[in-house]
Amino acid sequence: MLRRNVRLRREYLYRKSLEGKERLLYEKKRKIKQALEEGKPIPTELRNEDAALRQEIDLEDERTAVPRSTIDDEYANANERDPKILLTTSHDPSAPLKQFVKSYCAEKQIFNGSYLQELKLVFPNSQRMNRGGQVISEIIETCRAHDFTDVILVYEHRGVPDKIVISHLPFGPTAYFQILNVVTRHDNKDKKEMGTVSEAYPHLILNNFSTKIGERTANILKHLFPVPKPDSKRIITFANQADYISFRQSGGPKSIDLKEVGPRFELRLYQIKLGTVDQEEAQTEWVLRSFINTSKKQKVLGG
Repeated sequence: MLRRNVRLRREYLYRKSLEGKERLLYEKKRKIKQALEEGKPIPTELRNEDAALRQEIDLEDERTAVPRSTIDDEYANANERDPKILLTTSHDPSAPLKQFVKSYCAEKQIFNGSYLQELKLVFPNSQRMNRGGQVISEIIETCRAHDFTDVILVYEHRGVPDKIVISHLPFGPTAYFQILNVVTRHDNKDKKEMGTVSEAYPHLILNNFSTKIGERTANILKHLFPVPKPDSKRIITFANQADYISFRQSGGPKSIDLKEVGPRFELRLYQIKLGTVDQEEAQTEWVLRSFINTSKKQKVLGG
C-alpha cells in the first residue's frame, strides 16, 4: 500500500509539473486560432510551429481544447462512489467538543476499538474516531489505506469549537474554516419543537458562491455529501453572506414545510491548500489577508 501511495503521489506531481507546458501550448494555439478568425497573419514567433499546431487544433474538441489542471483531477472520480468521511478532533477533546462531533456522525463510530450506537447527523457515510495520541500523518495514511475520501478535523478553544479543517483524499485540497456561533441540538431545550433529523441523503442549497474562490469552496463542501434520492425531504443549506457561510439543516422524515432541526453554525474560510492536511510544504492556493486595508470591502466568496 505504501508503494502504491508513493506511485500515485509521483503521478500526481508529474501531472502538476506538466501544467505550465500545457498552458504555454494552449496559449500558442489560441493565438493561431485568433489570427485565422480575424484574417491576420500568423505571429512571427509561431510560424515555425504553425503546421504542427494547426494539425493539433483540427483534432481537438470542446473537451480537449482547454487544458485540465490538478484542480480538475482532485474530484475527477467523485461521482463514481459515495463519499466516506472520517471525523476526529484535536488531542484530549473536551466534553462539549465530543458532543459537537458526535452530533455530526451518521454511521457507527470508532471509539477505543468498539462500536457505539448509530447516530443521526449531518454528514452521511461518516465515522468518528477518538484521536488519542495519533498524529495527523498516521491518520491520513490510515484513511488512504481504507479508501476514505475526506478527513474532517475539529479544533476547540476552552471547550468551544473554533476551527474545522476539511482535507480531501488522496491528494487534497485542504480547506481551513473558522467556526462561529455554534448551536447544537443538545443545546436546544425544546426538543419536541425542533423535531428529529432524517437519515436520508440531503438535498443541498449552496447560495451566493459566485466568485472563483466561492465556486472552489462550494465544490469542496458539496462533495462531502452523496447524491440524494428525488423524494428526500432533508435539506442542508450553505448560505454565504459577507464571506460568512451559514449552515442550516431543515426537514424530516415526514415534513412538508421547511422546519429547522439543527444544528447551526457559521463558517469563515481563511485558507485553501492544494495538498492534504499533513503536508506542511503544500502550495497555498488562497489565504485570507485581513490586515490589508481593502480586505473589509472585498467579497471573496460572492457578491
